[in-house]
Amino acid sequence: MFEDSQAPTLGINGLGRIGKLTLWDQVARRHFKKLVVNIGRPAGTSLKDIAHYVERDSTYGMLHTRLYGSTAVPLIKNIDENAGTFDVDGIRVTFLRTHRNPAEIAWRDHGVRLVVDTTGQFLDPSLPEDHPKGSLRGHLAAGAEKVIVSAPFKIKDKRTAMPEDAVTTVMGINPHAYDPRRHRIISNASCTTTCLAHMIKPILDHFGPKKLLSASMATVHAATGSQEVLDRLPKAGKTDLRKNRSIMNNIILTTTGAADALGLVIPEMQRIGIIAESVRIPTTTGSLIILVMNLQEDLSGNAIRKERINAVYRQAADSDPKGYLHYTENQNVSCDIIGCPTAAAIIEGHETHTRTAEVAIDLETVPGLDAKIVSSLPDHQIRVPVTQAVVYGWYDNEMGSYVHMLGDRIISIAEDM
Repeated sequence: MFEDSQAPTLGINGLGRIGKLTLWDQVARRHFKKLVVNIGRPAGTSLKDIAHYVERDSTYGMLHTRLYGSTAVPLIKNIDENAGTFDVDGIRVTFLRTHRNPAEIAWRDHGVRLVVDTTGQFLDPSLPEDHPKGSLRGHLAAGAEKVIVSAPFKIKDKRTAMPEDAVTTVMGINPHAYDPRRHRIISNASCTTTCLAHMIKPILDHFGPKKLLSASMATVHAATGSQEVLDRLPKAGKTDLRKNRSIMNNIILTTTGAADALGLVIPEMQRIGIIAESVRIPTTTGSLIILVMNLQEDLSGNAIRKERINAVYRQAADSDPKGYLHYTENQNVSCDIIGCPTAAAIIEGHETHTRTAEVAIDLETVPGLDAKIVSSLPDHQIRVPVTQAVVYGWYDNEMGSYVHMLGDRIISIAEDM
C-alpha cells in the first residue's frame, strides 16, 4: 500500500454514466487514495447536490448499500464547498468545475498522472493538444502522463493513421498490446466490442481462423445518454433522425463501431470480416449480442453441433483466470445480469443453435482459379459443408461488464507507471 505522500491520484474527466460508476468502482477498489473529477461546469446549487448525485443511482441503487449491504450507512462525509471536496468511504474526491477543454484542466496542480476520459467527446488521438475544440492530447499538456478513453477511437480524417503512441485494448483479449514505454493514449474500446471479443476469441482459439468463414452480430442494447426521453427536433446537420425519438417507447435502429474495433484487438478478424448492427431498447442497462458464425465443418467426423460449441465456451470460462467469460445454462432475462461482477460476456448456452448444410460454389466464378482445375470437375462445382452457429451473449453495458473491466485496465496501467 502507498504511503500518503506517495498516494496515487486518478483523474476522471466527466461525471456521466461511466464517469460516476468509475468513481464508485475505484472507491471500492481502494487503489487510489485520491480522486480528482473534472465536471467542467457548475452543477446544481452547491457541492451537496453533486454529493446527492454521486451517492445514488436509478439502476444500481445507493452506493453504500451496493458496497456494504442493506444495513450500511451513507459514505459521503466532510463536504467542503470552498475546497470543492468531500470524502467517499474515506477516499478524498476533488471536483473541478471550471474548464471543459482538457488542456486547461488543472491535473498538474493536483498531482494527477493518469486520467480516464469518460466524456465521449474527445475520441481522436491524432488531434494536437491545442486543438480549438479540445483533444485527448490536451490532458497530456495539462500534466497527465497517460490517458485512458472509455470509448473506441474515432479518427475524423480517414487519411490519418493511428498515432504510434495510441493503442486499443480489451482486458482478457489483448492487454499486453499496451506498451508502457510507448503508449500514452489507450482506448478501452466499448462495452459491445468487449463482449463481442470475448465471444469470438474462444471460437478462434478452438477452431482456428481458417474455419471461421464469416460472422455477423446484432446487439440488443440498452438506452444511452445520447438518446432523447421525448421526441426532439434534430440539431443542424444531424443525419440520424432516430436518435431524436423517444427511447422510452421505441425500438430504435442505430449503428455500432464494434466490428471496426474488434479488428484492432483481434487482428485475425480483419481478414474474416464481420457485420455489426445495433438496436436500442427502452431499458437502462443489460444488453445482448446475437452472434451468427459460419464455420467450415470438420472432415474428421467431429461435427460442429450445439454441444460442441457450448463445450468450447464452458471450457474457456472455466479456464479464464480473471473470470471475464461466464457460461450459463440458466434461462436468463436482462435484469438477471445487471451488476454481474467481472463478466465481459455471459454465454446463454440454453439458446445456442447450429445448422449444417452444403454450400455449392461455382468455380467458374472464382477469380484467378486455374481453368484446368475447373474443367476437371464434372459440374464445375465443389460442395463445402458449412455449419451456421448462433450464440447469445449477455453483458451489463454499464457497471457489471464495462466499468469493471475499465477499472482493471486503469489499475494495470497505474501499476506500470
